[in-house]
Amino acid sequence: MNPLLLTDGYKVDHRRQYPTGTTLVYSNWTPRKSRIEGVDEVVFFGLQYFIKKYIIHDFEAYFFKQPKEEVVKKYARRINNYLGENLVGTKHIEDLHDLGYIPMVFKALPEGISVPIRVPMFTMFNTLPEFFWLTNYFETLLSAVVWLPCNSATIAKEYRKVLDKYAEETSSVPEFVDWQAHDFSMRGMGGIEASVTSAAGHLLSFTGSDTIPAIDFFEEYYNANSDNELIAGSVAATEHSVMCMGTTEGECETFKRLITEVYPKGIVSIVSDTWDLWKVLTDYLPRLKEDIVAREGKVVIRPDSGDPVDIICGNPNGKTEQEKKGVIELLWDVFGGTTNTKGYKELIPQIGAIYGDSITVPRATQIAERLKEKGFASTNVVLGIGSFTYQYNTRDTFGFAMKATYGEVNGEGRAIFKDPITDDGTKKSAKGLMKIDLIDGVYHLTDNVSWEEEQKGELKEVFRDGKLLVDQSLSAIRSRVKSQISVTL
Repeated sequence: MNPLLLTDGYKVDHRRQYPTGTTLVYSNWTPRKSRIEGVDEVVFFGLQYFIKKYIIHDFEAYFFKQPKEEVVKKYARRINNYLGENLVGTKHIEDLHDLGYIPMVFKALPEGISVPIRVPMFTMFNTLPEFFWLTNYFETLLSAVVWLPCNSATIAKEYRKVLDKYAEETSSVPEFVDWQAHDFSMRGMGGIEASVTSAAGHLLSFTGSDTIPAIDFFEEYYNANSDNELIAGSVAATEHSVMCMGTTEGECETFKRLITEVYPKGIVSIVSDTWDLWKVLTDYLPRLKEDIVAREGKVVIRPDSGDPVDIICGNPNGKTEQEKKGVIELLWDVFGGTTNTKGYKELIPQIGAIYGDSITVPRATQIAERLKEKGFASTNVVLGIGSFTYQYNTRDTFGFAMKATYGEVNGEGRAIFKDPITDDGTKKSAKGLMKIDLIDGVYHLTDNVSWEEEQKGELKEVFRDGKLLVDQSLSAIRSRVKSQISVTL
């Protein structure tokens, strides 16, 4: 589709609504408010994908390289059928096609850094006066694409902070946290692009993911190469259909066949609550103990129903001894392990657990804390992070908005802003041109600056007039995220 049709309908005629003589519109992209308690910074991620995919590739393939007559005809048909009698016109579309590139500048902070609320992540403005209308024309498309990867990268970072903290306190293998939060969200997201960009945000803090196309995303848009770096990984795993097909009576035999024949070595995750989780833990696993201990690799027990905190850590108010102990303690009873130098129990390397349903950051915290209280290292369990975490958010989770704050009319600059009297302050915008300074590791906004000042500071040109100027890598972005988690801890 012509990318100029990837917009809200009210955008198409704003060109004629600006004051006569308008030659420049300057806008910014800013998280304005956090609706997650304790989170006051948002990870910036996804602009490079947006520029490469839409501003460069899609415009080239579906606009500039298409015959002008066809592009204009289709645009006119769509707008005329949509709006009825109108004066939107097509001359500005023809002029853009003749130009052959998008005459814009994007200036941005580095992707992967954490940006305080109310500090812009990037700005954008037109470079040719006749295309002033383009800047905010992109608001809808840009917003639809960029808020989600920022959201998911920020939430993943919160998981990482929690799991790093408890691993540091209780585990001999804190590096295992790379794998301790595993992305299972693909099937529950709002479409494939949402699945992939959200999964990419997750992978800035972790390496475990079942969203295979996120690997191609990073190779295509962020200079990654899965031949020589770990972008994402997973393990062999069963599902309920596999276990059901083996029948209730044959469940123990299904476990044995998987462990000894199908996967005689390596990691295999086996869903274990198709019928009776407690029977698996106290009957089947003791019978299979010798086979499991003799394996070169790990058997991972996966329950995914019930309250995850109680299932993993035990419910003091449980009706049975098994419910009171929970998965990790029951595994310890069968297989044992070692007590590390920090004083916490770690299961033998041939057995482990994963819980992948309805996990949230508070629940992850509770699981780690309850395990610690029982004397177990937090890294005895892997948590599967799904759409319950990543889909239950909106653009308003961090109040993202793209707003114009400066324009030029008949050669004169106008510092503009919005400040609704009926608002609580969330929608009050900055004013004029922007400069971002890094002071003691924190980004600060100074607005209403001169063009001379705007050229300074931390906002750097990443795109100008059809050309990408900065091409960031996954490894560099991951390093930025990791360094800021270290500072937090």
